[in-house]
Amino acid sequence: MNKKGLAILMRTKMRPLSPATVSSSFTRALIQSIQIVSTFFLNFPKNKINQMQVAPREGNKVSVQPASSNTEREFEQVRESMHSAISMNKTEILDAVLNDFSEGYSSLTQENRRRLFLILARDYDLNRTQVRELMKQFLGLELPSGDKVQDAVAGHEEEGSLSTFYRIERNLRHALKPNYELLFERLNKYPGGLKFLSIIRADILTVLAENNIASLRALDSYLKEKLITWLSPANLELHQITWDDPASLLENIVAYEAVHPISNLIDLKRRLGVGRRCFGYLHPAIPGEPLIFIEVALMKNVAQTIQEVLWDDPPTPEREATSALFYSISSTQPGLSGINLGKFLIKRVIDLTFATLSPIPGYVQWLLSKLASAERSGSTFQENMLEPEEERALMDASVETDAGKNGMEVMWNLLTSTNHEWTNSPILVSALKSPLLRLCARYLLQEKKRGKALDSVANFHLQNGANVGRLNWMADRSEKGLSQSAGIMVNYIYRPEKIEENAQSYFGEGCIHASSDVCHFE
Repeated sequence: MNKKGLAILMRTKMRPLSPATVSSSFTRALIQSIQIVSTFFLNFPKNKINQMQVAPREGNKVSVQPASSNTEREFEQVRESMHSAISMNKTEILDAVLNDFSEGYSSLTQENRRRLFLILARDYDLNRTQVRELMKQFLGLELPSGDKVQDAVAGHEEEGSLSTFYRIERNLRHALKPNYELLFERLNKYPGGLKFLSIIRADILTVLAENNIASLRALDSYLKEKLITWLSPANLELHQITWDDPASLLENIVAYEAVHPISNLIDLKRRLGVGRRCFGYLHPAIPGEPLIFIEVALMKNVAQTIQEVLWDDPPTPEREATSALFYSISSTQPGLSGINLGKFLIKRVIDLTFATLSPIPGYVQWLLSKLASAERSGSTFQENMLEPEEERALMDASVETDAGKNGMEVMWNLLTSTNHEWTNSPILVSALKSPLLRLCARYLLQEKKRGKALDSVANFHLQNGANVGRLNWMADRSEKGLSQSAGIMVNYIYRPEKIEENAQSYFGEGCIHASSDVCHFE
């Protein structure tokens, strides 16, 4: 193994080498020792580490003591440094203050971070008394007409009233900015500050998931708007990621691949090799760490299963490829949630007809809720999710298993069975194929939330201008694939000449474009 491969293996949570591949017993023992120590620290609760400190040496003895007595003092120090970072005018020592704040913040417990956010959101918000007073002044002025502005420019009228109007308007605009904006802007200019801001927002989102507090929502919304501006495509570099990139960058690809995890170094090298592409967005302020990356397979035809993409051997020669398949897109920054960098990344990468092979993460959950609801509603208002011939096929196929008294009960029991036992029976797989594909088409094309596709992955691709191209039966037989979508995957098709039109009709009217192959399932 070369130096880069060893570095990536030791710095990521990847499947370790088998003992057979280790040539010496000493090396094998060394690797096992490192794995044991690494596992201990990876699994040891972080809050327990934060709650302990090493006491001063007494002879040769070192004792470990609780640090709870220091927690409040640390919190107050961080709070003071945050206040200084907002209120300070001496720019020559501002970097030192921001450094104290960022270092102190990293040592805070989750509860103290929550306290800090509440203080920031409430005590450093805009001055509403000042805003109210300026609004009274503004509403008491006569709005300048176009003629008066032209007369003032030509020198035919006194500018006094106009000057007052523009001054109060300017003051009002300034007063409507919260004080914490200054903290965000100063951190953005500080080395490592943009990464730190994304960490702060990730923590804010964690707090909001547990406590939906209005002032925190406003804080999050404001920080999100700032991040959108600072991470505009003009500030990002599109980078093709290859095996020749630094090990630290490749480590991030392994760690953050969220759709189809990378199992080992051979898998990683394959995804960056012949017939494969990986592109990422880099920002100068966060060097060596892609904010988001997308994996592409060059193939002769649009793949129907993920196994074709990940394990085709040998890969399609690039000169014979006629389609490019997006099979994974992953974000590395939880704090950038809701900021659609994927939209811009896809548009930069596309120049021909591209397709995706995408999961359908919400399908089975939606279907089970529908089946349960129909069962509870009784016969009067019950929606029969199955066509008559589908129900007969399910009942006939489940005679030996006695899975239920009607087709919907059979489907429920099969989809919730331990270890997805139905996939081991060709008869049951065949009986489930028609209803599951038909209902999946309904889920993708008809089920909506606030006028947009209910499925999160579908919504992502549709708002980027794709259309629903094809449903693929038993495309992902992994535990995750069967649990989320009964093994079904979907191709979303990107045609450059249709992207803007599709995106506009989806945003404006909620219109979902789909191929005839998908529509015929409805």
